[in-house]
Amino acid sequence: MAMVPSWQDKTFEGRKLGGKIRAALWLETEVGEGNIFTKAQLRQAFPDDAQIDRRVRDLRDHGWRIDTSRDDPALKQEEQRYVTKGAEVWIPGQAKTAKHKNSLTDAQRRKVWQDDNFLCRTCGVGVGEPYGDGGIELSKLNVARREVLMADGSTEFQLVTECKRCGTRTGDRQVDLGQLLSTVKTLAPLERKVLAGWMEADRRALSPLEKLWGVYRTLPADARAVVKQAVTDED
Repeated sequence: MAMVPSWQDKTFEGRKLGGKIRAALWLETEVGEGNIFTKAQLRQAFPDDAQIDRRVRDLRDHGWRIDTSRDDPALKQEEQRYVTKGAEVWIPGQAKTAKHKNSLTDAQRRKVWQDDNFLCRTCGVGVGEPYGDGGIELSKLNVARREVLMADGSTEFQLVTECKRCGTRTGDRQVDLGQLLSTVKTLAPLERKVLAGWMEADRRALSPLEKLWGVYRTLPADARAVVKQAVTDED
């Protein structure tokens, strides 16, 4: 059985152990699957690596599952949970980045943006547009890789446009295309017609009633009470 290096080793059998490998070994030997660790504990273990948080995130590219508070609401903001081990990156050849994580060319990036009409497919914001939340930030578009479970059970990694803000809020997400197609088949004819119209326009137009609701829900409590009374008043 091959020897496993210590997370404290910076070299092993004549080769240098980078931060990503040492972080993986630390998770395996010091934290353990299913257990919680904090950013403070991580940085205390690796005081000489200013990018150690990034090294841990990079492990996800190799099949490691490490949840944050965005993935698991039970976690505090400073906590993470080491869920499952992926590739044993300390073994030579196992630390190669998966093909679907390789860098994109400018031409590939432009094609994705064009195919998606220069819109973030998560929130719908266009390139260089404000977010409409009163802030001054303008959107910047990136390209994300979305895992798609095909109808035949195979998995593909497809490219999708996503703004910088949405990209920082979401981890890797899987889309079940087969399940989506099954749901489409259950739609009534009128529902299909409405959905087809949204697809053709590549946008969902809000009805007047939905627009009213959108304004109402932003009102202060006293103003909402006045509107509610007007709606329910039989006179």
